[in-house]
Amino acid sequence: MAASDQHSKAGCSSPRVIAAILLLQEKWNLFIVQSLLEHPLGFNEMARRAGPVNATTLAQRVGQLERAGVLAKTVHSTMPPRTSYALTEAGQALAPVLDAIATWAERYVTEPAAACEDEPQAATSLLVATPINAVSGRRPAPRS
Repeated sequence: MAASDQHSKAGCSSPRVIAAILLLQEKWNLFIVQSLLEHPLGFNEMARRAGPVNATTLAQRVGQLERAGVLAKTVHSTMPPRTSYALTEAGQALAPVLDAIATWAERYVTEPAAACEDEPQAATSLLVATPINAVSGRRPAPRS
């Protein structure tokens, strides 16, 4: 890969890297991808696996991922019509990224979220409530 593919200017990410980060940092997108890694799912099953995301937000994120070529929507001609969602090749290529995040989390995240089966709301609220510093990789010290 040419240096110009990785960096547009010294120290600056390429426009493609920026677009990828913006897509993946969007709340719920990685949860949606993770929910589809094993096999295609219908909308409601994807909603249950992705976490406590409301239907409107999930539909917006699914549309965003579909437009980006990460997942594909299939409408099955049954009565009533059924829709399923599956990862494309680009979506499946995110599996190692999610594995790397899991490995990193096991090593550096000291306050794990609640188990998704027990308290799905708590599992994601911790992520929002206590962000990890992007430079140090650590959570900020509690305020006294």
